Amino acid sequence: MNDAHFDVVVVGTGPAGLAAAREAANAGARIAVLDDNPRAGGQVWRNGPMHPPSKVLTAHLHAIEAMRATDANDANDSKTRATLLQSTRVVAPLDGRRLLIESAEHGGARIGYERLILATGARERLLPFDGWTLPGVTGAGGLQALIKGGVPVRGERIVIAGSGPLLLASLATAREAGARIVAVVEQASWASVMRFGASLAATPAKLWQAAQLTRGFAGLRYLTSGVVRAAQGDGHVERAIIERADGRIVSIDCDRIACGYGLVPNTSLAQALGCVTDGDAAIIVDDSQRTSVDCAFAAGECTGVGGMELAHVEGRLAGLHASGVVNRTLVDALVKERERWRRFARRVEAAFALRDFARAMPSDEILLCRCEDVSIGDVRMHASWRDAKLHTRCGMGACQGRVCGAAAHTLFGWQVAQTRPPISPARIGTLMLAADTHTLAD
Repeated sequence: MNDAHFDVVVVGTGPAGLAAAREAANAGARIAVLDDNPRAGGQVWRNGPMHPPSKVLTAHLHAIEAMRATDANDANDSKTRATLLQSTRVVAPLDGRRLLIESAEHGGARIGYERLILATGARERLLPFDGWTLPGVTGAGGLQALIKGGVPVRGERIVIAGSGPLLLASLATAREAGARIVAVVEQASWASVMRFGASLAATPAKLWQAAQLTRGFAGLRYLTSGVVRAAQGDGHVERAIIERADGRIVSIDCDRIACGYGLVPNTSLAQALGCVTDGDAAIIVDDSQRTSVDCAFAAGECTGVGGMELAHVEGRLAGLHASGVVNRTLVDALVKERERWRRFARRVEAAFALRDFARAMPSDEILLCRCEDVSIGDVRMHASWRDAKLHTRCGMGACQGRVCGAAAHTLFGWQVAQTRPPISPARIGTLMLAADTHTLAD
């Protein structure tokens, strides 16, 4: 595998990445698709012991598998058109259009590409509150991932809180797994949620999907204009303390709290490559999904959070343009579809934008960085993310600022981009492969 070269390398196997890979391979490109998860599908199509692959995911994987040659294990075989690498993370970009990667199965390697498609998705935004380090507190998307990975929640009383459509997806997943959802707490106002609901008439498929996910919120409390201010319990979550925008306090007994405030584009690799981004937000792309780096394209949530349908159509466009084989009729149809889903994404963003009371600064004793036990008060003393890291080790733990960095950006307004390789933790032997080439990309 080491030093294998491909026409197109796709990073990410969610809806955008798989759609891009399929289009590029169909156009005759020799491709590699890699993802740091052991199974393809991303968060949307994540599967596990209790969740078999969806029909759409299976169709994509079968199509990619069909393009593989007789020796699928030999990425240097000129007949091998598609190579799928799971449990493989990008450690750093190298010069000469190469990536330093590390696989759980094969260790470190370098792979080269003519074109690169970034489909790196997004991360959940978690905001600290009193007790958020108690066992039983997760993100809303984190709850989905745990359930799909086999964590039992049957019979548990769960409060799902935060903002945006992800709460509804988590609700449906937890219900299906036998959990008792006692409340969904949305920080957006009732009026904003109702306007968004009415706007779904423009996308009937989404209206039907929302109805299926929520079941009309039967059997639970749906609270708008509310945020979790505290998780309480003796060694484990026992209740959630909710504050409403009008100052009312609501206490809800529960066994688990799943709280997430939307998604943040995952742009670390893009920024390490030198791609222009919108501050700490999305990768900026043109109409062909091309980034500011000529050989690199991007698609899906890393270019702006917009949902599965938008990610899928952006992936198809990126795959077509990266392959260099462009069917103008198909491209025009996809561009039209992309604009339709971008309009939907703008409605979501407007409806569920974080309100000031959801951004309220937690008290000084509450931890911001859970990895390094750094409190809000410790961080507040500094003027920037860089200063906070230098003086407190905030963001220097196992998650490398992926959790506390997004929170610091939301609470303090700091730019927290992490662009210095290695992007992911790696073995010394893997890093030595980069040293052999003289260079990590600047």
